[in-house]
Amino acid sequence: MKRLEDEPLLAIARAEGPWLIGTDGRRYLDAVSSWWVNLFGHGHPHIKAAIADQLDTLDHVMLAGCTHEPVVRLSERLGALTGLGHAFYASDGASATEIALKMSAHFWRNAGRAEKCEFVGLAGGYHGETVGALSVTDIPLFREAYAPLLRLSAALPSPDTRQALPGEDALACARRCAAALEAYLEAHHARTAALILEPLVQCAAGFGLHDPEYLRLARALCRRFEVHLICDEIAVGFGRSGTLFAHQQVSGCLPDFLCLSKGLTGGTLPLSVVLTTDAVYGAFYDDRASRGFLHSHSYTGNPLACRAALAVLDLFETGLDGVPVLERNRATAARLTALAEPIARHPRVSDARQLGMLWAFDIGDPPPGFSARYHLAARDEGLLLRPIGNTLYFMPPYVLDEAALAHLAGGALRALERALA
Repeated sequence: MKRLEDEPLLAIARAEGPWLIGTDGRRYLDAVSSWWVNLFGHGHPHIKAAIADQLDTLDHVMLAGCTHEPVVRLSERLGALTGLGHAFYASDGASATEIALKMSAHFWRNAGRAEKCEFVGLAGGYHGETVGALSVTDIPLFREAYAPLLRLSAALPSPDTRQALPGEDALACARRCAAALEAYLEAHHARTAALILEPLVQCAAGFGLHDPEYLRLARALCRRFEVHLICDEIAVGFGRSGTLFAHQQVSGCLPDFLCLSKGLTGGTLPLSVVLTTDAVYGAFYDDRASRGFLHSHSYTGNPLACRAALAVLDLFETGLDGVPVLERNRATAARLTALAEPIARHPRVSDARQLGMLWAFDIGDPPPGFSARYHLAARDEGLLLRPIGNTLYFMPPYVLDEAALAHLAGGALRALERALA
């Protein structure tokens, strides 16, 4: 709060496409998709029309004893896209994490193995800031004030390629970290309910990329030791990683739980979902209420949000301007990577990396307060960018044209020079 004395809030009046327009009329490219939620630009006509149409018929009804067409259609479409045929809805990513953790532990309890109630994650992992989610988040800034409230979980070595040992490539790093997971599960599987991870990239840890081998080995180890695999694709789902879902880049890597939010509604309305398997669903199918999954949320499966999500899936099916979204993204990514080459070659930049529609650059020896300095310098350049510590990153909407791409790359470089001065 005190930071606002030096970093005044940016007052936004409206938005169109990838642009935010301030109350003073200035335009800012939303290069972080308003915290990673916006896929197809602000105010996309197809998404707007779907929400407006739904508002004319049904704004909300509780899902306790009721149902409605949008939530049924969305569940069926997500099931067809993922192979996970059961859906539980909430409003945000942290709530999805809570649901997956509770559902996993309760599954084991219903299976007569109540001792399996502990969780394991990766060093630097971030899964939200509610109490359960914080227990599997390994970022001290978020955890320390609430440590007495948290059930501590193990944080195992991350296969973040920046943490590779001397002489170790990304593949070897992944295998070494998987060996550490194997050793942990060998000793603790009897008490471990689930492993939770962000597949391929840990976003809040400064966009650390993983070799897919780690995910392949982790999936196999979880099956071997009877531990659930929770894939947190809240940030990287819906095309961010280059495929519709990041875990789909590893053949046969179907998780037991898949957490989705952020891009699910294209950045229009709050919605999250946990998708899971027939086996998990079956563990709660019982006459006794105590064996049911008792987790309540008044706006679960809100029809307006579900219609927005259905419109997002429509766009993935029909494409943008007749071009499939993922194909268009590959061309956009190649162009932005080329335009950002001067940033990657900057003498203060290391570990320039890109995956799908994600870019990150680590800044060496930055001045104090670099993140805030850069944020303000970028605003002066007409860009909304918020570095994570010493990591500058781009996560823009999928609808940037050549002018917007050039604006992003050029403005980001000029802001870097100013922030380092």
